[in-house]
Amino acid sequence: MSFPWAKEYQPQNGFMQWMDERLPLPRLVYGAIGAGYPVPRNLNYFWNFGVLAGFALMIQIITGIVLAMNYAANTAVAFNSVEYIMRDVNAGWLLRYLHMNGASFFFIVVYIHIFRGLYYGSYKAPREMVWLLGVVIFLLMMATAFMGYVLPWGQMSFWGAQVITGFFSAIPLVGEPLREWLLGGFVPDNAALNRFFSLHYLLPFVIAGVIILHIWALHIPGSNNPTGIDVKSEQDTVPFHPYYTSKDGFGLGVFLIAFCSVVFFAPNMLGHPDNYIPANPLSTPAHIVPEWYFLPFYAILKAFTYNFLWIDAKLWGVIAMFGSIALLFFLPWLDKSPIRSASYRPLYRKFFWFGLLPCIAVLGVVGAMPAEGLWVPLGQVAALYYFAHFLIIIPMISYFEKPEPLPMSITESVLGKAETPAVGATPATA
Repeated sequence: MSFPWAKEYQPQNGFMQWMDERLPLPRLVYGAIGAGYPVPRNLNYFWNFGVLAGFALMIQIITGIVLAMNYAANTAVAFNSVEYIMRDVNAGWLLRYLHMNGASFFFIVVYIHIFRGLYYGSYKAPREMVWLLGVVIFLLMMATAFMGYVLPWGQMSFWGAQVITGFFSAIPLVGEPLREWLLGGFVPDNAALNRFFSLHYLLPFVIAGVIILHIWALHIPGSNNPTGIDVKSEQDTVPFHPYYTSKDGFGLGVFLIAFCSVVFFAPNMLGHPDNYIPANPLSTPAHIVPEWYFLPFYAILKAFTYNFLWIDAKLWGVIAMFGSIALLFFLPWLDKSPIRSASYRPLYRKFFWFGLLPCIAVLGVVGAMPAEGLWVPLGQVAALYYFAHFLIIIPMISYFEKPEPLPMSITESVLGKAETPAVGATPATA
């Protein structure tokens, strides 16, 4: 973000001057998260979750590297190697619980981060590229988490891989060859486990690279804010450090309290008990479900029970599941409203709180239930509303919604109109 009042980096000693001339890493850090990066002064705690997502990824990478030193990607010993980590490796139980629950907390903070972007319009111009790269990160996270779920080689690992990869066979002509290529055979076996382990190890580093691009793209237009209006003067901003580093530090403390509470007191709360049974291709679990963070998409997949036109229900489900994520790429152009923040969009705000969020909650519950009885039509209605929200409701709202009056500046939204300093006043005189 290139504001004329942004402070330039000035090395304070000879070594830092020498370093800045040859490898300007301190300058880069200063401009990215230091006093040289001015941000809107009205950011609330929902802006903590980007930093928390980065911290969760760091936990996953560090614990994953150590776990990989003791894991054997072989179907004959994979389950036992996980038990060996839990029982015989020094602090192995802690590393595994940190990694296993770290995935869930990574998705929790990313989902909140996404919902914050949806509510405050962070996908709108000029931040379309920030949003698109964020959706790419989300897709990479889903691929990494799915492959990681297979590695313990328990019952749910094997049958989850069998069911999810089996949906690729619904794609005409290329579906079955694609599935065989992905698995390295006809069923999940040693070849599939090796491939999934390799990709599961590699993809977090790809995610880290895309996050760098995500942050880079963010620094060009600067951060959005709860009002959704642009920065107009120096009074609208404060340096990232120390104001938001301290705020992020508080948020990180709360995150760690919640995370450690689960790791130490309820480490298996977010997992499935069947995954503590060794994989058995001859014994199908009573009810196959993915991890909780995939349940809404799994519910959309199961919502199609009848063939339509020349396409069978299975293929419709696959198309809908991938389409539910793909439509997020088009959201910046589906929402035509010039107002970013839902705080000033009364109609959009109602559909967000009483439409989209309950819909996703219902899909999550339906995804965990058997595809029978009332759960089937309930999932179909929720899936229908999900697509209607993005493809019909949001575009229509953009045309006839009457927004509430916006503040003249970010400073006015913080201090109130009566106390807003005159434009051009410095912080010392304001």
